[in-house]
Amino acid sequence: MTLPSTTSLDWENGAKREVTGEIVKVLKHRRQDRGMRLEEFASRCVQRGEIHELVTTDHVETAAGSRIDRVGFLGFAEFIQAGVVDRGDTVLLDDEPVGTVLGFDACHFPNHYNVLIHTERTLTGPEAGLRPGSHIVFRPPARL
Repeated sequence: MTLPSTTSLDWENGAKREVTGEIVKVLKHRRQDRGMRLEEFASRCVQRGEIHELVTTDHVETAAGSRIDRVGFLGFAEFIQAGVVDRGDTVLLDDEPVGTVLGFDACHFPNHYNVLIHTERTLTGPEAGLRPGSHIVFRPPARL
């Protein structure tokens, strides 16, 4: 899936390695009125050992400040492999593609970021089959 974008990500994106992690806590709730705000940044660096929250949404807006209301909470993930997570990265859970990084919400930062993942419908951790120890990968989109 290709997300609409207010800016092209291709102007500076070179090759990068995958960013990996594992689920440390599964979440099972969803909201229709969450009120998250999309950060203007198209990428975030993550360090080994950091823990961030994974949130699904069916929203497609990518403009800075876009309100994200419809969300499903997957869980918290510890990053095992440091790197850069970019808008448009494919997200795999236990080797199965689940969605595409839409962007980031920083309402809880510096404690953690909410990594917003576009999915066709909002998903919770149990609906995605997650358990503590489930593997997550942020894979860069294929380049032609």
